[in-house]
Amino acid sequence: MNDKEKEQLKKAINKVRKVKVFYLHLAGYIVGIGLLLYNLYIVAGPYKNNIISLNLSIIVAWSVFIVIHGLNVFKGKRLFNKRWEDKKIEKFLDKKDESTTFWE
Repeated sequence: MNDKEKEQLKKAINKVRKVKVFYLHLAGYIVGIGLLLYNLYIVAGPYKNNIISLNLSIIVAWSVFIVIHGLNVFKGKRLFNKRWEDKKIEKFLDKKDESTTFWE
């Protein structure tokens, strides 16, 4: 392996690690938000308003952090990129019959 291939391998390993950490963060987020929402459902007592406001602020802050984390990990990636558009156009042009399915 030359230096260029080693550098590409390091970058690929780093990208995979970042995606893996993001998915672990997302899994923790889903579990944590579920528990916080359950806590909102069962909360009672004299400190009810304080607990609700604390839980809601955690939910909002963590949601912002997970969005920022996702944007940093997947920056530059679009959901519908040019290659996907070209494949769909080619697929529709190659179609023999003119009937379309429900979802297309």
